[in-house]
Amino acid sequence: MRNARFFANILSATLVALLALAGLPARGAPVNAQSTPSFFDPDLRLDRPTLSGVRAIRFLTADDYPPLNFTLPDGSLTGFNVDIARAICKELGIGCTIQARRWDTLIDSLAGEKGDAVIASIAASNDLRNAVDFSLPYYKTPARFIARKDAAPFAATPTGVAGKTVGVVAGTAHQAYLNTFFPRANAKPFVTLAELESALTSNAIAIAFADGVTFSIWLNGQQASDCCEFRGGPYLESRFFGEGVGIIVRKDDDELRKAFNWALAEIMKNGVYSEIYLKYFPIDFY
Repeated sequence: MRNARFFANILSATLVALLALAGLPARGAPVNAQSTPSFFDPDLRLDRPTLSGVRAIRFLTADDYPPLNFTLPDGSLTGFNVDIARAICKELGIGCTIQARRWDTLIDSLAGEKGDAVIASIAASNDLRNAVDFSLPYYKTPARFIARKDAAPFAATPTGVAGKTVGVVAGTAHQAYLNTFFPRANAKPFVTLAELESALTSNAIAIAFADGVTFSIWLNGQQASDCCEFRGGPYLESRFFGEGVGIIVRKDDDELRKAFNWALAEIMKNGVYSEIYLKYFPIDFY
């Protein structure tokens, strides 16, 4: 998910966050509340953790990936991940600190006990599970169809996109998924996501298929020029798009992992998760 183009969007993302903090809707925000995802079975009953002796949880994150985690002009950390961490600590009744480090050093910093957990949009994978543990996912990265608003209606199905040109970033899981399950679409590969987005705004293509989180951020920004919208629903097949994003802990910290699972379930049940999600993603990516 990480992409260098987010550096160019940091001002836009900062403004979105500031508007949200002020209680004002960001550009593209819905008038009415929308449903938000939950990755926890509502009937699941987790035991409340004790965490005896834990006075504070030290979270590690990055500060260069808006709106997930970034720095405001006053130097303070904010973003979806940061607010989730703070909500967890509040639910657990434990203080927390959140420190920014370079993204590619986060796992090593955790191993070196520079922090207790990493919350920085690092997706779970088999390779990482050999070194660290993950909480249950608190968000996933679905693939989505996006289309120009002036494009003719179509069903986001293999039959509905048959014969249509669909832009996709070359060499990605999205291209592989499109080729596998939408073989009659005319896939048009682009080298970068920025090129794909530019093709949409310039009307060089009318339909694209890529990461829903990235598209949601783009649609809510100025660069999209209000050109486009999601069509159809999310595609979440883990074989292509991963298991989702969880909080990372050390292998020997099972109690903390269980505590995070409990707190995540609670903030999803009590509506806090929805408030944070809509604050940073007014255009729902599911």
